[in-house]
Amino acid sequence: MIFDVIKIVAGLIVGLVAGGFIGIIFRKRIAESEIGSAETEAKRILSEAVKTAETRKKESLLEAKEEIIKIKNEADRELKERRGEITKLERRIAQKEESLEKKIEALDKKDENINKKAAELTVLEGEAHKKIEKQNQILQEISGFTQEQAKQMIMEKLEVELRHESAMKILEYEQRFKEDADKKAKNILSLAIQRYASDYVSEATVSVVPLPNDEMKGRIIGREGRNIRTIETLTGVDLIIDDTPEAITLSSFDPVRREVARLTLEKLIFDGRIHPARIEEMVAKSKREVDNVIKSEGERATFETGVHGVNPELIKLLGRLKYRTSYGQNVLAHSIEVAQLSGLIAAELGADVNMAKRAGLLHDIGKAMTHEIEGSHIQIGIDIAKKYKENKDIIHAVEAHHGDVEPQTVLAIIVQAADAISGARPGARRENLESYIKRLEKLEEIANSFNGIEKSYAIQAGREVRIIVSPEEINDDNMVFLARDIVKKIEDELEYPGQIKILLVRESRIIDYAR
Repeated sequence: MIFDVIKIVAGLIVGLVAGGFIGIIFRKRIAESEIGSAETEAKRILSEAVKTAETRKKESLLEAKEEIIKIKNEADRELKERRGEITKLERRIAQKEESLEKKIEALDKKDENINKKAAELTVLEGEAHKKIEKQNQILQEISGFTQEQAKQMIMEKLEVELRHESAMKILEYEQRFKEDADKKAKNILSLAIQRYASDYVSEATVSVVPLPNDEMKGRIIGREGRNIRTIETLTGVDLIIDDTPEAITLSSFDPVRREVARLTLEKLIFDGRIHPARIEEMVAKSKREVDNVIKSEGERATFETGVHGVNPELIKLLGRLKYRTSYGQNVLAHSIEVAQLSGLIAAELGADVNMAKRAGLLHDIGKAMTHEIEGSHIQIGIDIAKKYKENKDIIHAVEAHHGDVEPQTVLAIIVQAADAISGARPGARRENLESYIKRLEKLEEIANSFNGIEKSYAIQAGREVRIIVSPEEINDDNMVFLARDIVKKIEDELEYPGQIKILLVRESRIIDYAR
């Protein structure tokens, strides 16, 4: 049995060995077959790659040839264009050269002509000099003057004529400049008024009424504004109630109406009962009080000045001036002062003192109505004086007191002078006395610093400088230049309001005695 097993095992081993050998042979044949097919495929791929490379090589060569042809064509086209431009430029240059040659030829001809003419002029100039010398000799023999003496005489005469002409031209230009300056000054003043009038208006047209407390503002306004509307309607004054604590502002151009409204409010606040009926009652009462004050002030003015027989309506108008101011100066006080000054001047001159005082007192009467009637206070004053049958000399004094018309009577000149003194004196219109005196002294000092000045006087409160010149040193033409020099020096060295008039006076006096 063991031998059987061994036989079986041996058979199995032999079978396994034979199978393995057969498998190896089979695998070898399969591998050889695969290697052959791989070599065939490799050869095929290599052949295709070679064909593809040759194809691409041919295509690249064709593209390169096409690009070379294209570049060559473009280069030929550009070269052709450049050649065309060069040809055009050469043609233009040739044309310009031809034109330049023609111009050079023309210039050469002109030079020749000029040289010929210059030679001719030289000859003529020589002949002219000879003739001039001959004429000069003849003139010297006839006149008895040498050439230098004649020149000197002509130059002196020419200088005098030119100085006269320049003086006349200066006067002409001054007149023209004054006209232009008037227009520009009006424009500048209108702009200045537009910009700065609000400050003056608020000062001259506004009154402030103090209140005990802010609750009073509501009571003055009233239910739905009925109280404030009633006050404004009856007084003609605007009530401005704003955030200002414990104060109400009254605005009106008429100072009398503003005073009535102020008194009415003060009475209503003191009384405490504020309603339309009470307002009407207080307005009427305040008007009566203001009318009484106006009348008493007018009577006081006539009493102080000693002017009698004045129409009662004129007295009331004088009293209204108590509520007017001009440059910070009360107009009624100014009128009284002008009346007193007019009387003093008239007494010194031997004129009618009463007429002078009356004209001085009434000279600004038109300012009492300027808020109610259109026109200047002078024209309104003339109309009022005519209405109440004032003397024609007084009417003329009212008309001429600002120089709008030339004063024709001594009375008009007196009032004009008194008005200027009252308005321009130190302290009347807020001018410091020390600076006022220094300005007058400086004006006279500047005027006296020039040669040919005998005396100088600063008058009209520094608004005018009157200068007496020496007639031997300063002639009429030189006065124009002297005035201009004085004006220039004053403008450079002084600061002053308004304008200063420079008046030069030259007179020749011959004195002889009969013995």
